[in-house]
Amino acid sequence: NKPLRIVYMGSPEFAVPGLEAIHKSPHEICAVVSGFDKRRGRGNQTSPTPVKQKAIDLDIPVFEAEDMRSQELHDYISDLNPDMIVIVAFKILPSSLIAVPKIGAINLHASLLPAYRGAAPIHHAVIQGEEKTGNTIFFLDSKIDTGEILLQKEIPIGQNETTGEVYERLMHLGGEMLPEALDLISGGEYTLSKQDDSLASKAPKIFPDDAKIDLDLDALSIHNLIRGMSPFPGAWGLLDGKKLKIYRTEIQNTASTNKATGRLFIEDGKAYLECKDGALILSELQYEGRQRMNGYDFLLGYQDNAILN
Repeated sequence: NKPLRIVYMGSPEFAVPGLEAIHKSPHEICAVVSGFDKRRGRGNQTSPTPVKQKAIDLDIPVFEAEDMRSQELHDYISDLNPDMIVIVAFKILPSSLIAVPKIGAINLHASLLPAYRGAAPIHHAVIQGEEKTGNTIFFLDSKIDTGEILLQKEIPIGQNETTGEVYERLMHLGGEMLPEALDLISGGEYTLSKQDDSLASKAPKIFPDDAKIDLDLDALSIHNLIRGMSPFPGAWGLLDGKKLKIYRTEIQNTASTNKATGRLFIEDGKAYLECKDGALILSELQYEGRQRMNGYDFLLGYQDNAILN
C-alpha cells in the first residue's frame, strides 16, 4: 500500500485533471513528459502544452519529447527509477520504454474498450449515435489499445450532446479514475480483464474532409455527424461556394416538409435543414468569414430557401 513513484505522460487539456488529481493523492509524480512548446492560438505566440504548463504550476520537473524511442528519454526515465508510467492522450510507447518502470505502464482511454480503439474515440462514439461511452484504464502491451483492463466506468450520451460536451465529462471522470487505479495497483488487490478482440471497433483520427455533410444520409445520421464533429473540426457543407459549418442541431419530430434535400429554410420562427426523411432545426452555425450564430438569425440576414451542397 505504499505510494507509487509515477512518470506522467500527456500533452492536451484532457490530461490535465489526471495530473492534478494524482498530484493531490499520496502518489508521487517524479516527472512529467510532454510535447514541445508550439505556436498556438492567435498572435502566433509560442506556448507550452496544457500539461506542461500545469506541471510548471505544480513545480513538477518536465521533460519535453517527441520521439518515444530516443535514448535520452529512455535514460531519463530509467534514472528516475519509477514504479509506473501513466499515459493520457499521448504517444505510442515502444516496448523498451514500457519495460522501464517496475510495475508497468497504464493508459487512460476515452472509450469503453474494446470499442473505439484509436485516436478519436469520442468523435466516433457520438457520430455512431452511441447512447453510452466511458473511460478505460488498461495496462499497455505491444499493440495499440489492446492491453488488459484494470478499471472502466461509463457515462450516458444525450441525444443532442456534442463531442465537446462528452469530452469535458470524460476529462473530469478521468481525473477521478486515475488515483483510484493507482490505489488498486499499490494495494495489490485487483483483477485484470482481457479485451475481446471480436468486439473491437476502430476510431481513427478525424480530418476536416471527414466532416463533410452527406445529404444522402437520413436526418438522424446527419444530426449525429454534426454533433460528433462539434466543436472540432465542425461538420460542413457548401453554401454559394463557401463553407457553412453547423455545430448544433435538434431532431425535428414532424414529417418531411417536402422541400428539396439540402434546403435551408425558415418556418414558424425556426431555421431548418431539409433532409431526405425530415428536417433538422439549425441551432448553431457559422458561415465562412462570419461569427457563429443561431440558424434563424443567419437565414433572416442571408436568404431563405438557400441550398446547401
